[in-house]
Amino acid sequence: MAEPGARGPTLPLLASTSATNQVPPPAQDQRIALGLSYAGQAYEGWQTQRSGLAVEDHVRRALSEFMGEPCGNLVSAGRTDAGVHASGQVLHLDSGLSREPASWVRGTNRYLPKDIAVQWAKPVSPDFHARFSARSRRYTYVLRESTVRPSLDQGRAGWVFRPLNAEAMHAACALLLGKHDFSSFRAAQCQAKTPVRTLMRAELRQHKTYWFFDFEADAFLHHMIRNIMGCLIAVGQGSYPASWVGEVLAAKSREAAAPTFAPDGLYFIGPRYDARWQLPESTNAIDFFA
Repeated sequence: MAEPGARGPTLPLLASTSATNQVPPPAQDQRIALGLSYAGQAYEGWQTQRSGLAVEDHVRRALSEFMGEPCGNLVSAGRTDAGVHASGQVLHLDSGLSREPASWVRGTNRYLPKDIAVQWAKPVSPDFHARFSARSRRYTYVLRESTVRPSLDQGRAGWVFRPLNAEAMHAACALLLGKHDFSSFRAAQCQAKTPVRTLMRAELRQHKTYWFFDFEADAFLHHMIRNIMGCLIAVGQGSYPASWVGEVLAAKSREAAAPTFAPDGLYFIGPRYDARWQLPESTNAIDFFA
């Protein structure tokens, strides 16, 4: 029998409270910005659709495969319609996955169709927002002037077969610059709260049989550029004088403008952000926009 007051055998301490056996806390999510290019002919626009055939649907699936988990929040700088292309769409998402920027590019592209590609990736601070941090957005419309319809660039450029007058179109573009009510160039389905936009740039340039119409604004209305293009082409072909575009703008009625032009030649060049974000303002997806 043990003596009174004697200690029993020493038992090993349980390790359940040891830090080495604790479940590690979940990784802190990192916000990643991505630059994306795509040809829009095969897709139902950017925004996800029930059919799963929008660009966003393919990007979400590719990111989910790369990350090994469902892609949660995915925010774009702007939406594009069916048939519209992009050389510099910008996205952001939050992920606990820690990878180098080059891995985000190559890894995601592995699961994307050949006509959609991530161009760059960059970690950004949590207060960056692909849409709300953008100071402006840029589009270019590529137009082919030819007596014969396009073949090799079918779906990648708009087409007119009548000659265009550059001087008249330049004059018409000048009337659109500034802050205006663009109701005359707004689609009936447009969900914007206000039709007022500030158009900072509306210029055109020509290279052989191709015309390039460059637009930049704080934001754009649904079909705004395609409706402007319909009017500019009507002026360029001599159907109306340049001053007519000013009359259309003042009318603030969609019925006053020309029909909506084809989506084929419209490219979202991308948003502009403050320099502090250090994000690319362009990609080499299509060099002839430079």
